[in-house]
Amino acid sequence: MLYAVFSIIAGLGLLVWSADRFVEGAAATARHFGMPPLLIGMVIVGFGTSVPEMLVSAQSALQGNPGLALGNAYGSNIANIALILGAAALISPIAVHSQVLRRELPLLLGACVVALVQLWDGALSRLDAVILLALFFGIMGWSVMQGMRTRTDSFATEMDDDLKANAMPLGKAALWLTIGLVVLILSSRMLVWGAVSIAQALGVSDLVIGLTIVALGTSLPELASSMAAAVKKEHDIALGNVLGSNLFNTLAVVGIAGSIQPMAVDPAVLTRDMPIMLGLTGALLAMGIGFRGQPRINRMEACVLLTIYAGYNGWLIYSAVL
Repeated sequence: MLYAVFSIIAGLGLLVWSADRFVEGAAATARHFGMPPLLIGMVIVGFGTSVPEMLVSAQSALQGNPGLALGNAYGSNIANIALILGAAALISPIAVHSQVLRRELPLLLGACVVALVQLWDGALSRLDAVILLALFFGIMGWSVMQGMRTRTDSFATEMDDDLKANAMPLGKAALWLTIGLVVLILSSRMLVWGAVSIAQALGVSDLVIGLTIVALGTSLPELASSMAAAVKKEHDIALGNVLGSNLFNTLAVVGIAGSIQPMAVDPAVLTRDMPIMLGLTGALLAMGIGFRGQPRINRMEACVLLTIYAGYNGWLIYSAVL
């Protein structure tokens, strides 16, 4: 048990460090090859921060722990909206200026609805997984076209300023990209082993462990990135990180895990976790579109999001103890 706890703590620490190095290296490398800032923000940074979720869920599927794979993906989505955007908006209310991000919000809600429909029969088949991956690549293609066509979006401006502030030589960027990826793989294995060992020792389902400890841990890169963006008042970056990550988690992370190992779905995912994820995504759409005027997440809404996250985790702990 002690080794498992150490493995989780060390794995999380290395995961956060390596994810940051990986994203920085990937973004700087893409910049050297002339990729537009908007595309870097939407694809490289947004999806790159979800590499920890992808590796952890893939490892979980390979080891026959489907609950951990699904819990990690959906728990990260819940944490991204309720905890990360809530904390970021509490620091600085998030005004949504980017038209591209506003167009992505309905896509995210649609992806969550597709995921719910697929899991309704209590299983995720390989066909379901292939459909998710096809949707993911379709949205990525759309993102690439948007990035190539749009040059004046506020998200692109914020991303360009951030890239210039963190510029690095190509050799250094490639080195950090490689080191980050290697350490990510190793730390994800440590985290999965520790999480499964603790779940078995405590008699708690791997789904609950995935929704809590693992989901929070793999969301730490997004938390660090969005908090830093909020402090610098780069609001579109803070929101873009979460949108890109949640799309990646819902479609690619679950799709990869399901293609590795078709899985039965715990009924609690449908009755507890998916409704929370859908409700939060719908609320984010409403706030991001701005039906009440300027699209923004204010401090009052931030407090509501954080309260929902605390209540949800309390519900998980209560259900695990029973």
